Amino acid sequence: MAQPLDLDPSSSVAAYFGAELRRFRLAASLTQERLGDVINYTGALVGLVETAKRTPTREFAERCDVALDTDGALIRLWPLLSRATFPAFVRHFVELEATATQIRSFECQLVPGLLQTPDYARAVLAARAVHSTPDVLDEAVSARMSRQAILKGSPAPLCWFVLDEAVLRRRIGSSAVMRAQLAQFLEVTRLPNVFVQVVPFDAGEYPGLDGGLTLLSFADAPDIGYIESHGGSSVLIESPGPVAECNLAFDLTRATALSPRLSADMIKAAMEDL
Repeated sequence: MAQPLDLDPSSSVAAYFGAELRRFRLAASLTQERLGDVINYTGALVGLVETAKRTPTREFAERCDVALDTDGALIRLWPLLSRATFPAFVRHFVELEATATQIRSFECQLVPGLLQTPDYARAVLAARAVHSTPDVLDEAVSARMSRQAILKGSPAPLCWFVLDEAVLRRRIGSSAVMRAQLAQFLEVTRLPNVFVQVVPFDAGEYPGLDGGLTLLSFADAPDIGYIESHGGSSVLIESPGPVAECNLAFDLTRATALSPRLSADMIKAAMEDL
């Protein structure tokens, strides 16, 4: 088994998590193989996590906490670890997103990351990074799924998602993947803080056609806008003038969309067409 004897715990969040896992495991007098048996993972995976060569899932951290009686020490580290797996260009936005009191998002091509199912996310991420290994994709999907915890947080942000009808009609992955994704839309709208609206094709031109946009509001700080583009780059919009323009564009786009109830009907119709 891999031994992280030369791993510097201060070198990264993953290294610190691995060092803590190893410390708790040794304190419990368990080998990597034995811990793997207890938590229903392989001992090899335990070794890879301890050497910061693999990012653990939330479930892995939770099971280790129970098996090693850590009083939740590892799961408290996991949010920091999951955020660290994001590309540098999006990491700061994810940190801000986690503290927002209101999230307003518009997408004209793809489902917003906060609403994606694991299979939909995997298909999208695989298309963006055609040379990624399955392990790298697993970590990216896990990181994306970790963001969704804020939807049910306490307190949870008010979330308003506006989508072009193209998002419903573009088949990502397979018909089964897309059907599950559309069902996810309907499920998430049962949350009291989440609203989904769709801009139908017959709405014609509207401001959102320029591309996706996310706006974050905070209890004690000005709004910011966020735009992601090709080539691993993104833009945080913080100047008051441009942010005001983004707010207006979002409001006009939302006004063009169907009501949440009629949007749900369109989502159901799109499911039936698959």
